[in-house]
Amino acid sequence: MKKEEFKNIKLLYVEDEALIRENAVEYLSRYFDNVYEAKDGIEALELVREVKPHIIITDINMPNLNGLELAKEIRREDKKTQIIIATAHTDTDYLMEAVELHLVKYMIKPILESKLMPVLKACISNIKEDVSNIKKLSSNTCFDTFNKTLLVNNEIKKLTKNEILFLELLCINSNRAISYEEIQNYIWYDSYMSGDAIRCLVRALRKKLPLDTIENLSGIGYKINFIN
Repeated sequence: MKKEEFKNIKLLYVEDEALIRENAVEYLSRYFDNVYEAKDGIEALELVREVKPHIIITDINMPNLNGLELAKEIRREDKKTQIIIATAHTDTDYLMEAVELHLVKYMIKPILESKLMPVLKACISNIKEDVSNIKKLSSNTCFDTFNKTLLVNNEIKKLTKNEILFLELLCINSNRAISYEEIQNYIWYDSYMSGDAIRCLVRALRKKLPLDTIENLSGIGYKINFIN
């Protein structure tokens, strides 16, 4: 298995037992550059909304919010995140719920590498084949949220790291405005976002996009407009 296969993929691992979680995160980090962890469904749900993982591996029996309840909450807003449920027991009722929630796999512990890797490969194929990864901004401009690439007239436009993150955040939340707080947490999570910093970022990105693609909603944040 080559690490390049998992490039740009964000994975969230959810498990209430600390030792199991630590070992799993250490192992998964060999393949994924972006691995997040949560100790229960509540913490996981916060991370889902913050970092938008592509793949989630979650234990089923956890306090506060179990794996199936977590999956149900995610599916209320998102039908495409790849979710893998892990459990120590086979239960017919759980299996039926797993089907209804469109989970990628319902796996019985212990999860061996020989069983996990084919499932992760299937997740990657599902993500890459999803045409919704391509966000058409205008007749000649589109942004690939998976490969982080902006194409204008079939030519790649160079973007800075923050421009990619900002455009990605706007595109994956295209049905609503993104608040300043969300932008802060997604781009400047380890530092302070000044007003000048966000205005400078938007100004530079607008020069690379069709006119009126990025809309500023005073006192609220920013929203993306798809131009026909």
